[in-house]
Amino acid sequence: MTYPHLALTQDPHDRLGLLRTDEDSLEQRWTDPSSRVLVIAGTRVRPGADGLEWVPTAEAPDGVRVLLGERGGVTWWGVIASAELARDEGEAWLPLRGLLPFLAGDSAAQAPLVFHALGLAEWHWAHRHCPRCGGRLSPRAAGHELVCADCGKPQFPRSDPAVIMLVSSGEPGSEDERCLLGRHPQWPAGRFSTLAGFCEPGETLEDAVRREVREETGVHVGAVTYFGNQPWPLPSSLMLGFHGRALSEEIRLDDDDVEEARWLTRAEMRAGAEDGSLVLPGGVSISRSLIEHWYGDVLPGSW
Repeated sequence: MTYPHLALTQDPHDRLGLLRTDEDSLEQRWTDPSSRVLVIAGTRVRPGADGLEWVPTAEAPDGVRVLLGERGGVTWWGVIASAELARDEGEAWLPLRGLLPFLAGDSAAQAPLVFHALGLAEWHWAHRHCPRCGGRLSPRAAGHELVCADCGKPQFPRSDPAVIMLVSSGEPGSEDERCLLGRHPQWPAGRFSTLAGFCEPGETLEDAVRREVREETGVHVGAVTYFGNQPWPLPSSLMLGFHGRALSEEIRLDDDDVEEARWLTRAEMRAGAEDGSLVLPGGVSISRSLIEHWYGDVLPGSW
């Protein structure tokens, strides 16, 4: 089966990393009439009636030019303008999560470019002062590096590794096999998802899976196998998906991140998804892919 999260990672662009410090090449590509720009106000984008709008460079406002790369013979850019650009229009400018519906269907091919652009915009927004001396940071390398004007220390974009996992118990593939889903306290009743959490320093990804499941639900996990990954710049995560096999089934909720956790058979999952009592993650998320991979088919309904 085709996994939903892969729609947001297909058709990646050539990031042209070796050209980021070549000022002549950058200027040539910027002045090319075919080049296109995603305008970002701080960390937000204003979609148009037909989806996200990529404007010619001549129509881009002042801001930090970010070279995204080349795809289909076109050079793609982001311009990170002042957040004040969106001040008077309010809700017309959306953060990345609000843009996800515009990256569905035929527009999914834009996702790698948008994730790249918004990920850098979030990084620029959060890193305006040097973590070593507090000096002012200035962009270089086509927006992919920040350097301190006082101590000269460079800073580079980083992605935080986060594990997301579907834990199962029982004979694999049997009618009695169950998977573990949890619900965040702020979610509406009936909304459940796979468990997730950030990897800590000095920790393997597999141990992060075991620790997070134990902390959030009290369930102990043994074997852990890798499933896949998904860029998730909300604001700077790389989601690493895993399957885990439970060594225990007793649920103990001591963590504030999970208000309720359930073991569900495939039949229970299908029935809940059909009648709306179980609302599962959206189709573009790796969480949805993990659930449908375990279930063995496409499920109805989503957030």
